[in-house]
Formats: sequence, structure tokens, C-alpha cells
Amino acid sequence: MRHRRESKGRADVGSGLLARDDAFWRHQPGGSPAGQARRGAVPIMMEWYPYPVSSGVCMARSARPRDKARPKTEVIPPVAPSPGLRRELWLCGILFLVTFAVYFQVRSHQFILYDDPDYVTANTHVSGGLTLTNVAWAFTTGQAGNWFPLTWISHMVDCQIFGVDSGALHLVNVLFHALAALLLFAVFRRMTGAVWRSAFVAFLFSLHPLHTESVAWMAERKDVLSALLWFLTIWVYLDYVKRPGKGRYWMVVAVFSLGLMAKSMLVTLPVVLLLLDFWPLRRIEFGAPSGPGPVTHHASTLRRAFLEKVPLLALSLGVSVVTFVVQHRSHYVMPLALIPLSQRLGNALVSTLAYVAGMVWPARLAVLYPFVFDIPWWQPVAAGLAILAVFILAVRSMGRRPYLAVGWFWYLITLTPVIGLVQVGSQARADRYTYIPMVGLSIALAWGAAEFVRSRPSLKKSLAAAAVAVCLACAALTWRQVGYWRDTITLFRHSLSVTSGNYLGYNILGLALRKQGQLDEAVASYREAIKIYPGFEEAHVNLSQALLEQGRAAESLPETAIAARIKPDDEETQYNLGTSLAEQGRFEEAVEAFRTAVRLKPDYAKAHANLGSALANLGRLDEAIAEFNEALRIDPELEGVQDNLNGAVELKEQAAGKGR
Repeated sequence: MRHRRESKGRADVGSGLLARDDAFWRHQPGGSPAGQARRGAVPIMMEWYPYPVSSGVCMARSARPRDKARPKTEVIPPVAPSPGLRRELWLCGILFLVTFAVYFQVRSHQFILYDDPDYVTANTHVSGGLTLTNVAWAFTTGQAGNWFPLTWISHMVDCQIFGVDSGALHLVNVLFHALAALLLFAVFRRMTGAVWRSAFVAFLFSLHPLHTESVAWMAERKDVLSALLWFLTIWVYLDYVKRPGKGRYWMVVAVFSLGLMAKSMLVTLPVVLLLLDFWPLRRIEFGAPSGPGPVTHHASTLRRAFLEKVPLLALSLGVSVVTFVVQHRSHYVMPLALIPLSQRLGNALVSTLAYVAGMVWPARLAVLYPFVFDIPWWQPVAAGLAILAVFILAVRSMGRRPYLAVGWFWYLITLTPVIGLVQVGSQARADRYTYIPMVGLSIALAWGAAEFVRSRPSLKKSLAAAAVAVCLACAALTWRQVGYWRDTITLFRHSLSVTSGNYLGYNILGLALRKQGQLDEAVASYREAIKIYPGFEEAHVNLSQALLEQGRAAESLPETAIAARIKPDDEETQYNLGTSLAEQGRFEEAVEAFRTAVRLKPDYAKAHANLGSALANLGRLDEAIAEFNEALRIDPELEGVQDNLNGAVELKEQAAGKGR
């Protein structure tokens, strides 16, 4: 009896990354594994794999009596690492090094003119480094149409350490990505005891070409940072599950809160934790219990698991509201009048399957996929039926193959915030949106393949070879995809070659060409954007500015006027119209345009300054001096304004002297 009492509830899985003890099992529904085995129940937080060790799956070892107490004088020799632990350390090392090898070329990459200026290069708060003022700004700003203070702070830390060094800052992205992959492996190894399946999921996450955008794009720091905190939240949640307590629970809340401050994508994580409670943690079950013994109280365990998530869900709701408000105020949310709900739903259904297809065959990847307004009716219908069929299959497999349900629902749930029902921006979809959702598909693939060869031992070596081949192919494709991100011109020329109707791509390519002094090519690119979408006011403005730089002022003004008619209530458009009019000496009309701009945005320093210049050219010096002073009040460092103010004051004094 003493022997049974000491060994009760003691079991190790693999190398013991998730130790189990009596204190842990006392807090779980159903009690210890031994007690559950007597009732025919499935042990919580343990997968019992009936495979031979040679298959690469770590079997749970049988319970054994603890060692007898040693005399205090006995010297305990050091214990060498187990072969399983050494193998896992080697896997982690290979995963980390391969990730850096594939992405190391970003060391010589430039910043991209798409979003990178907002995040780093033209953002004085970020480039100014880590200061109290900048940190306060990070928590209160809605710049870039989002609220993610931790992401802003991470950029500030980068600039504080490295300056605005593109290569160094990109390598920090790679570091976060590699650490996220390692933590993903550790989390699933800890939950399931399955080394090779967990490794495959982590390698696919690390090396898949769909994830290139999240790593090689400086503006997507929020992706890699939030993913690291996503997996870290799961890790500390496992600590809480193992030994529930207030301290461990508040650690979960704290890490989850940091993740929400990195990117609001984490709002779905509490629901994913419920999925993990079902499988592989087995904290909740559905359906009738199997085997003899007392009936398991499924409702009570589900209720307890849900109540644990209520504070996390409350945080998710709060961040969701804040994010929507910020995006709406920044005019990032497309109105229903522009993209009706029916078109959004059709695009969402097609995109859901397009992401799955992109995972299986990652070809023709682009940084921008333009929204298609005339999707053939049969595509959303077919996509919806396919999604429904997989949904039904996943639900029906919950008993025998729970990993299929968890993997598919992980994918659908985490994709929901970015699927486009609330349309933010004008893209149909984006590769970066698969960064976390694709983990669910990888889980279903890895565990499904292992289940397939379970009764076909002769295929195990073939499956292992196929897994290695898939990872090597992904690494090669990702290396090539990373190369497209070396500069804006290369990236958008590639994107335009694999998409059609991409007016945004032509516009950004024009910006990059104009910055390089290639004005003829820039003008051609802007005209192509306008040809695709005549109502694209930004392309009209950019075209007018490029024509001005070529000395073609007469051709420039009509383009700016068109933009002003398209968006009469946009301060930037009115400012550009005023600038074009002033370039042609039409100062009266320029004054009206600049006044409209400062009416729409009273703290628009450059508009006040140019309004002052136009008034000065009309001889209205008192009004000009007032505008120059207002511009300096808003931005004391605005270049050239002080000189213009001094000149206007001097002219006024000269006029007063002549009057006397």
C-alpha cells in the first residue's frame, strides 16, 4: 500500500517538460490519471500514444515508485541530460539557425515606402528613441489607424540602440520571429508530448513563404511581437493549468495584456484557450463519457473553463472597441456605401479558401491584393459550401480526432478579425493575416498525417522524408520571396507582375520612382493607377507633383483640381491645390484653397505658412504675418517660416517708412 500511495498520480511524458504531480491532478476534473484510468476516462493534459518509440513520438512512461530517501551525507552525482532532451535542444538550435539563415538577407534591405514612413522613418516620436514623452505618445496616439503602444515602444527601443538603421531593425524582426517559432514548438511539445509533430508545426510557421511579409516588412513588427506574446500567454496558461492559483492567473492576464498592446489580433486568444482546454489539455469534454464509472459533469467543467476566460474576454472586448474607434476616426474603415456587406461576405468566403490554397501552394504572392468588386457568384457559393463541409467534418471528428476540430476552428476563429467583414483598407486579403491562423491548419496537418500512418508502419519513413522535403521547399521559396523585399521598386514591380487592377501598387511604385529621380517612369506609373481607378485622388495629386518637378505646371494644375473635386473635404488635397495654384502665380485662388485646408485642419502648420506666403505675394502683409506666427506657434521648427516672417515684417516697415 505504501508503494501505491507514493506512486499515485506520478507520470512523465517525454523529457518531462510538463511535470505532473499530485497537486496538479487534485485541481483537475476527474482527479489523477490513475483514478481516471479506473473509470475509463481520458487523462487530462496527457496524450497516451500507442506508438513505438522509434516512431518519433514520446510515449508516456508508466508510473514508478519514487526513490527511497537517501542519507543526508550521500553525494548525489550530476544527472546527464536525457537523450530526449538533447534531441529537443538540437531541434531548437536548428530551428533558430535555419530561420536566421533564410531571413538574414534583410540585413541589406531598405525601408519600404508603404507604411514604413508612418512607423519609423518619418515618425519623429519613434526615431527620437525611448523618452517619457515618446512613451506617453505611444499610449495615446492612433497613428497608422491602430492602438498598439507596445509595438511603438519596441520601435523606439530599436532606434535608441541602433538609430534608424534599416538592416539592424529588420534583424530584430527576424529575432522575434525565431523566438516565436521556438516558443510554438515548446508549447505544443509541452501540451502533447509529441516532439516531431510539434517540430513540424514550428518549422512550417518559421519557414512558410506566406509569413515573409510579417517578418521582412518593418511595419509588421506588430505581427512578430504579438505572436511571441501569443505563445508566451499559452505557456504561462499551462503553468496556471498545472497548478491553479491567483498569482499564476494574473501572470496570464499580464502577458495577454501585453500581447493586446502589441496588436489587437490577440482578441481571439481567450477562445483559442478554450479550444486547447478541449484538446490537447482535456480539461473539458463533450458528449457522453465512455467506459464504466460515474458520469463526468461536462457542464460544470465547461462552465469553470469559460469563467476563467471572462476577464480575458473583457480585455479583448475593450481593445476591440478602442481599435475600431481609432480606425474609424482615421478613416481606415471602409463605409458600407463603398463596399456593401454582400461583397464583403463574398470576399471573406473566397479569401478563407484562398489562404488555405496559399498554404498548400504558395505562388504569386504579393504585398497588395486589390479588392475585386465583381467576383463571379459561383465562387463565394462554392467557397461557402466547402467551408461548411469541413466544419461539419471537424464537428463529427471531435470524439475520435479532436485535433482536426481544434485546428480548423483555430484557423477560422483567429482569421475572423481580419477576414474583411469590417473592411479596413482597400485590400481583398493579405499574406500577413495568416501569421497566427495558419498554425491551426498546421496542427490538423501534422496530427492528421501521424494518424494516417498509424496503421501503416511502412509509410513512416516516407512521411518523415516528405515533412523534411516540405520544410526545405518552404525555406527555398521564402528565401526567394524575402529577396523581393529589398526595396520598394523591386517589391512593387513583383507585386504588379502577379496581380491585376492594382492601382495602389502603381501609385506606390510611382512614389519610389519619383524618389529615385526617375520622373518619366513615375508619371507613367501614376497614369496607369488613374487609368485603373479614375477616382483615385492620391494618384492625381502625386501625378501633379511629379509634373511640377518636370516643369510642366500647366499640366499639373488640372490633376490637382480633379483631386480636389473628388475629395473637397480633405485638407491634404486642398493644400496641394493651393500649392499648384501658387506655382502658377494664381495667388487669390491659392489663398482660398489654403484657407479651406486650415479650416479643415486648424493645426496644419504648413498650410498656415503657405497661406502666409500667398498673402504676402498679394501685399496683404498684416494677414501674412499673422499666418506665419500661427505656423511657428504650431511647429517652431518648420523650415523657412521664420525667414518669411522676418521678410514680411521688413516689407511692412519699409511700406510704413515710405508712407511717412
